[in-house]
Amino acid sequence: MKLLYTLFFAFCLTGSYSQATNDYFENSRDNEVALTAFFSHMPKGGDLHHHFSGSIYAEPLLQRAITDDFYLNTETMDVRKEKPATGNWNLFSTLKTNGTLDYYKQQIMQKWSVKDYNYVDYPSDKLFFESFMKFEPAIKGNFGKGLLELKNRAISENVSYIETQLSTIPTDLNTDDLTKFNSRLRKLALAKDEKTILKTLDSVYNSLVKKEAESYAKDFNSNFVAKLHKDLKIDDKQFTMRYQNFVLRFMEPVDLFKNLVIAFISADESPLIAGVNIVSPEDGTTSMKDYWLHMLMFKYCHSRYPDVKYAMHAGELTLGLVQPEELTWHISAAVYTAGANRIGHGVDLAYEKDSYDLLRYMAKKSIPIEINLVSNEFILKVKDGRHPLTLYKEFGVPIVISTDDAGILRTNMTEQYVLLAKRYKGVSYSDIKQYVYNSINYSFIKDEGVKKQLLKDLDLRFKTFEANFPMK
Repeated sequence: MKLLYTLFFAFCLTGSYSQATNDYFENSRDNEVALTAFFSHMPKGGDLHHHFSGSIYAEPLLQRAITDDFYLNTETMDVRKEKPATGNWNLFSTLKTNGTLDYYKQQIMQKWSVKDYNYVDYPSDKLFFESFMKFEPAIKGNFGKGLLELKNRAISENVSYIETQLSTIPTDLNTDDLTKFNSRLRKLALAKDEKTILKTLDSVYNSLVKKEAESYAKDFNSNFVAKLHKDLKIDDKQFTMRYQNFVLRFMEPVDLFKNLVIAFISADESPLIAGVNIVSPEDGTTSMKDYWLHMLMFKYCHSRYPDVKYAMHAGELTLGLVQPEELTWHISAAVYTAGANRIGHGVDLAYEKDSYDLLRYMAKKSIPIEINLVSNEFILKVKDGRHPLTLYKEFGVPIVISTDDAGILRTNMTEQYVLLAKRYKGVSYSDIKQYVYNSINYSFIKDEGVKKQLLKDLDLRFKTFEANFPMK
């Protein structure tokens, strides 16, 4: 009987804490400073839509380039370790000597991130996607420092898990003898001949296996991911990290498929590789031309490696960016054809053909949507009532809140939740708490013990957080 009273008392106390927290939250809706403080302290679970290179802030990347005395292209703000044959390249040490380093630092920050962006001089989506290659040489060889930066920032922000898209898998596997399949696959895609495409992919797959594609996956898993993860002691009582492999949409079909197969093999064999993704601008020429073909490639790889999970960037488009008819099918293809386990962005949902059926299906099959508010606003200029978040919520599609590329966008998880609460008054504290738990429940963590521990930790974190309300 005493135990029952204790449990009842704990339940009532927890309920009162939660109600008091909800009341404080609702009273803070229109006070951005109060919301920022509230969400800074609130446990935020996991960040599931997260790009490693785009999440490192420009300042440490720039400092690495200066310390290692890279070459800077003073016209484009690209950096390189070795001096290219053409272009106006100067060593950082030279810029320091002639007194122009501070000037170029400012220019670099504006090209490597959204700092000081004025929405006039340059297209926002172009600035965003071009920034990656400008600073990419400063990331090579510095993955460890980057991972620790992300871990420490996450801990300070009450984020307990990150599922980051870490890197493409290096491979020099020669596919010159398979290039004939590029045109064939595209012709078959144009004819919507799914059966023959899958049969053709089977031939390419068998050739890749004979070329020992698996060796590249094993080398990546053992000598890069596992080594980094262990040496840096990434996982501890405060924080956990897992990784996604990804492929690039702009590649020719055979090369993309080669990388996709290796990515699936890697994810199938490593407990640290949580899943696979596909990235690059969705409105790019090759991305648009080969989109359906890419969906079939994922479908094929799933048939070979059914245990591998994959999230997909889909519907990161809006009216004006592409022709209207191209807005009607990308999310559907990722869900129905490719069989994605999670959808990233999904911004053009309202334009999808049979969008209500799609929403019902996603809800029924528990296919979460990864919402990235700051990213969608900057890249696509989609925010407030134009964003489909409320549609996903109305139909019961699981929602997770993510940052996407916090470094380039100069944002963090706290700001995502501030915007969520400020812009969408129909989203309650209870909803937000559910989104936080979704970020662990719908993660691709393979070890159920790890996932259960993260959920248990989240329970304790929320209990401590909610005990602070009402404020004294």
